[in-house]
Amino acid sequence: MTSELQVLFDQYENDKGISRATMVEALSTALLSAARKSVGPARELRVDIDPEKGSIVVVAELIASEEVESPYEEISMQTALKIKPDAKVGDEIEVTVTPRDFGRIAAQTAKQTMMQQLRQAEKALIYDEFKDRAGDIVGGIVRRFDKSDVMIDLGRFEGTMPHRERVSTEEYNIGDRIRAYVVAVENGARGPEIILSRSHPNFVRRLFEFEVSEISDQTVEIRGIAREPGFRTKVAVYSADSKVDPVGACVGLRGARVKNIVRELNNEKVDIIRWSDDMAEFVTDALKPAIIRSIKIEDEDKRVRVTVDEEELSKAIGRRGQNARLTSRLLGWDVQIDKDESQHEAFEQRVIDAADEFVRHIGEENIDRDIAIKLVKGGIVNLDFFSMVDAGDIAEILDGDQDAAARIYSAAQNAAVPQNGSEEATNDAESGEKPGDADDGGDVAEETEEVPEGNDSEGELESA
Repeated sequence: MTSELQVLFDQYENDKGISRATMVEALSTALLSAARKSVGPARELRVDIDPEKGSIVVVAELIASEEVESPYEEISMQTALKIKPDAKVGDEIEVTVTPRDFGRIAAQTAKQTMMQQLRQAEKALIYDEFKDRAGDIVGGIVRRFDKSDVMIDLGRFEGTMPHRERVSTEEYNIGDRIRAYVVAVENGARGPEIILSRSHPNFVRRLFEFEVSEISDQTVEIRGIAREPGFRTKVAVYSADSKVDPVGACVGLRGARVKNIVRELNNEKVDIIRWSDDMAEFVTDALKPAIIRSIKIEDEDKRVRVTVDEEELSKAIGRRGQNARLTSRLLGWDVQIDKDESQHEAFEQRVIDAADEFVRHIGEENIDRDIAIKLVKGGIVNLDFFSMVDAGDIAEILDGDQDAAARIYSAAQNAAVPQNGSEEATNDAESGEKPGDADDGGDVAEETEEVPEGNDSEGELESA
């Protein structure tokens, strides 16, 4: 028994870090329970253990009495004087009552009880050591799974990563070495429990503090973090020092710093954004790479209305709405993203104007506005285009309506000829010539060519 106790003391003291005094106290409590079963309900029963020698003595404090009425409470004066020569009636006498059979059965019972006491002491030690470590990052090895919870060996202690704190895109295997964020140390009914997380936003914050020295020395400040674990994280950073670029400091030389963080997060996308008190500027940076068309800020409702071009809408919203959702969380405002309809409306108006031109020149009896709009959207945008197409092309745009196509084509050709003729007439009228005097114009040109001789003589007279 002595050697077994010494081995047990050494093992727990070296491996578990539990002091020998704590173990002696736990063992005394355990052996006292076993001693009561063997000795009986003796008065003031206790167990004395020598931690160095490993010896065990069971002692009871009995009252010296002339006549013993209760053997568990009293001791005869004759026996008391042998133990304590100056004993008197009524004195408390310490009597060694270690039972002869206080052997294998009692030792086994004591050992089981002591193990339970030691586990409680170990849990108390865990709580004392980890209660101030909430918010730190610890490293450990995956040891086992309890349903969907991951049990992680942290060395002398064991942490639990509940299902809610796991990253849905990550797979864990027994033996994997991982790092996790200490969310809390709970001292519950089953003892202290270390709750770990890899999905908590502060896990990313702590990683940045480890990687970026400017954050650890408070030159750069993390103003906000919005995260969807396993997919995307937005981090807003700020520096009061105008000489320090907070985004560049977090990215590092050739992206070395942020690459280390992304690697730890298993390639989760990380957006680093410059914090700004100007809401419009902040929203513009947060929604990149989308290009913002306009921003409307509603301070009372804490709402930001953003409009973007149609081709930029998917970028602004992001995959499964992540970009818009994370931006809202980062700002703490409701961000609503809409498509800019102004360009579309302007285009539709141009289509209608072109269609109205067709109706005006071709005639309402030959073409109505709906068909004209269909032609414009089909690529025939003005009357000049009718000279480059035939009735078959028009019929194709009109879904095979040959009759309507032939009628429109003929009317368009007739409308184009007078228009060209009237333009020529207008030009002739402006020049002062009649349409039928084309040949005379040639003679005039010939006569004009002879004029230079007269001009030369006039020039000589003037010079003379």
